[in-house]
Parts: sequence; C-alpha cells; structure tokens
Amino acid sequence: MPQQFPRTEVAGLSLPRMLIGTNWLLGWSHKSVSLDNMITSRYNTAESFLPMLEAYLEYGIDAIMGPLSNSPVIAEALEIVQHKLGRKLIYIDTPVVNVDDSKAARQEAEASIKKSKATGAELCLLHHSCAEQLVNKNKGVIDRLGDYTSMIRDVGLIPGLSAHMPELIIYSDQNGYDVETYIQLYNCLGFLMQVEIETVASIINSAKKPVMVIKPMAAGRCTPYVGLNFVWNTIREKDMVTMGAHIPEEVHEDVEISFAALERRYPDLQRRSSPNNNQAAFNNPPV
Repeated sequence: MPQQFPRTEVAGLSLPRMLIGTNWLLGWSHKSVSLDNMITSRYNTAESFLPMLEAYLEYGIDAIMGPLSNSPVIAEALEIVQHKLGRKLIYIDTPVVNVDDSKAARQEAEASIKKSKATGAELCLLHHSCAEQLVNKNKGVIDRLGDYTSMIRDVGLIPGLSAHMPELIIYSDQNGYDVETYIQLYNCLGFLMQVEIETVASIINSAKKPVMVIKPMAAGRCTPYVGLNFVWNTIREKDMVTMGAHIPEEVHEDVEISFAALERRYPDLQRRSSPNNNQAAFNNPPV
C-alpha cells in the first residue's frame, strides 16, 4: 500500500491534511474560457471522474471540497467510487446560500443546507460569495451568521466558513461564532488574496480553528514544487491544503512533492522534457 497522508481533526472528525480540490474537475480554471471548456469536456460523466478520485484515495486522501450539492455529476461519481472501492469519502460542501434578510430568503437558505445534508456532506462551509455579504467591518462582526450556523447544526452538519476576505477568520474568532474550521486563500503569489501574504500567514497561524488553505499553486500560476513547498512550510500541523489536479499523474506528482515537503527532503520526480536533454544542467552531460 502506498504511504498514507497524515491526518488532522475538525470537531472530532478525522480528515487528511490534503483535501481533494474540485476547480480542475468542475470547470473553473481561473484562467480562460477555453481551459474551462477543456476541463468540462474531459469530466462530463460520472465515470470520467473515477481515475482521479481513485488516485487520491491511494494515499488515504478521502475528503473532497467544493460546491458538491450543486454539482450532480460529481456527486454521482462519488457514490460510484465509494461503492466500487468500499471506501467512504468525506464531503466538505461549500453551498452558495441566499443571505438576504427576509423570511423567504431564510427558507431558501435552509433548503440549500438541507440539500447539502442530503448530498452526503459532513461539513458545510458557507461559500465566501455569500458569507462575505454579512461582514460589517465597521462593527467587526458577521451579521446574522448564527442564523446559518444554527441551520447547519440543525441538520447534523459541522459548520465552517469559506474566506477570501481574511476578516472572516478574525471576526469569527473574536466573536466566538459557532464555526469549527475555515477555508482561506493562500499562495506564494498572493493570487486573489486581499492583503499581503505575510498578513494572511499570520491570520492562519493564529486562527483558533483548523484552516483549509486553497489555491496553493495560484490556480496554476506557479509550479507545484514552488507552491506546495511554500504552503506546507508555513502552516500548522493541524491545517490542511486543498489540492486540485486535472489528471491522475498530477495527483501522484503533487502528493510526492507534498510528502517531501513534510519530510524535509527533495521529491522523487521524473525530469521534465526538453528539446535537448543532453545538457549538464539536467544531470546528463555530453559524452
């Protein structure tokens, strides 16, 4: 059996420290429409997801993050792979809910959270696009957050917050909201991050609850070796890294890079191709 990835805990639930990312499975490249279409053309049936999911599971990476309750094709794929391998996957759902302050909106939000439960989620983290609508920077609060964490608790799920805005972590910790874990943007390029990298690093390392960092490779803008070494070496042992990939070979490479970062060694990787591999820099000097 391949080496199994180290684990941590969120509210007593065991999670691998590497989480399965879904942007490069569901069509959100953060680069171009053509790349989005490339993703969705490859992953357009439940069966097409199976090799990817099996690659992660080889290493005990059995938790997946994303808007799973709004993505029927991957939800079907998760059911198939669990039945095929006899392995249970942990769903970390990030639903987009209506946070308008009205009775109808609250009913709609409650329905979205119940759908998350019905999909099979164990953790429900409000998507940043809706959670950030509740932030009041003047007062240092997240208005009415308790309405939604209560809805999440009521259906038996673990509540959390997805944060592009780092103040969500600060205000949640300061005000003692019922939140068990956070998602936070974090990468060596500062891609999509709203404040300096050093500031976000300090927020992650001071957070009262485990943090799940996302976009460690800045949506493909830096190499896995650079991006993964940066995040693994600047977060805590209880924190997690969400790593997306497009093909199974990328999973194997990125897992090896991650193991090497955690073990303080150089990764065992094949050399990249070049028009001329017969160069000293490639450890293949001319004969």
